[in-house]
Amino acid sequence: MAIAQLPESPEIHKLPLHKYVDAVRWLPSISALGRYAVLASFDSDSDSPSIEIHSISPSKNLALASTYAPLSSRISSLKSTRFADRPIIAASTHLGSFHIMTVNPMDLSIESVAEEELHLGGASCVDLVDGGLDCVSVGEDGMVNLVSLGEAQLKKARVFDANGLVSYTAAKWASPTEFATGGYGFSLHWWDRRKPGGPVSQFKCDRVQEKASGIVQSIDIHPSRKHTCLASGSSGTIFAWDLRRQQEPIILSGVGMGEGVSSSVSDSEIWEIQYDRSIRPSNAGSRILPVMICSEDGILAVVEEGEEPVELLAEPCAINSFDIDRQNPSEVICSLEWEAIAILSRPR
Repeated sequence: MAIAQLPESPEIHKLPLHKYVDAVRWLPSISALGRYAVLASFDSDSDSPSIEIHSISPSKNLALASTYAPLSSRISSLKSTRFADRPIIAASTHLGSFHIMTVNPMDLSIESVAEEELHLGGASCVDLVDGGLDCVSVGEDGMVNLVSLGEAQLKKARVFDANGLVSYTAAKWASPTEFATGGYGFSLHWWDRRKPGGPVSQFKCDRVQEKASGIVQSIDIHPSRKHTCLASGSSGTIFAWDLRRQQEPIILSGVGMGEGVSSSVSDSEIWEIQYDRSIRPSNAGSRILPVMICSEDGILAVVEEGEEPVELLAEPCAINSFDIDRQNPSEVICSLEWEAIAILSRPR
């Protein structure tokens, strides 16, 4: 595996937490002076999961600001956005429960807004509409659920139920009315809530069909290119599905993907993928914008179509999740399997 190095290495701060960190997200800005992260943590000594908000000082030190602990099991997915004057947090658990919380901007306390049992078995992924109160939740049971927080009440809708014949592992909103889901066999479904009854488009990556057990672990969709769904998963696979070219996947990385694919960034699970908005494509003709990934074999890297991957961080343990700060895309936070987080500050 050939991995390029950055011209100038990022500044890296590793912070032990003495708890397992299942997921980490930047909290949308509350004030111009403070920066905060929300963590899904698990204390193995007490067998207790929790959601925590930590303040981050300019010197990259952490201070616990608040904790939310009444959870049925460990967090399987964590997302955050901002609505009106408050950060919103959505989370799902391995026992199928779904939670929506708000953060009080005055004291950073976490307040529960909704808690529902949406899935029979594990809830795989949740996603919040950017700047809104609509959430999609998918699970191992093949259910696709929508939850909306109105002014008066919580609204729930079951969009689809595969009755266990299909399991969904990832979900991502493309717009307030459209979203994508991913599952086994590197399959992707496109949904439009204005057209009920099932997905409006389906895709299976033929070039990786021999890896029938492959799983889509993460999806991202760029707000300016919502026709392209980016996916990552097993065996270091990263590919894009362009809805305008339904059967022509764009393979960015993967073990044994053949000609036209740059070196695989990893040969293990790619746990998460996000478009990297801090980097411009080096090739003006690139169909896919640069992306960032984290993997089971401890790699945090930037992948660009037709270029060698650029390594940001290499750890002796899995990097379970990461998040790029939207207000300052040069800042990245990630969770390490060895009970720690890392904060990377990249040169601007």
